[in-house]
Amino acid sequence: MSQRNQRVSPQDVHPIVCPIREIFDRVAGKWSVQIILIAVAKGPVRFTELERGIEGISRRMLTLTLRQLERDGLLVRTVFPTVPPRVEYTATPMACELQGAFEELAAWAVRHQDAIAAAQRVYDGRQEDREKVAVT
Repeated sequence: MSQRNQRVSPQDVHPIVCPIREIFDRVAGKWSVQIILIAVAKGPVRFTELERGIEGISRRMLTLTLRQLERDGLLVRTVFPTVPPRVEYTATPMACELQGAFEELAAWAVRHQDAIAAAQRVYDGRQEDREKVAVT
């Protein structure tokens, strides 16, 4: 059976049954997605390139996320013996496989962004109505 045809059941993502939930949390994290996509698109990338390319990320958060992605086998860290030392991060084949999933998720978000915004407006309107009733 190909990987594309495998289905994920609710039992697969339940935290007691399987660690898949932890993997989802790390791979789909706010910073992880951006780092992986940049590393896949640009090839070897330096820390400062990532720092400049990801708006709002702190140096500490970038460092922690890079370490976790390296630990998970999604990035390879290469240190070059220069002064000052040069460090590059390269996406592994496993990380490159995620590009398609991220692109599909982005396409889904684009297709449904108007519907989601409309649902949020309806929800927010109901919340405002409830607050008005609670005050009176």
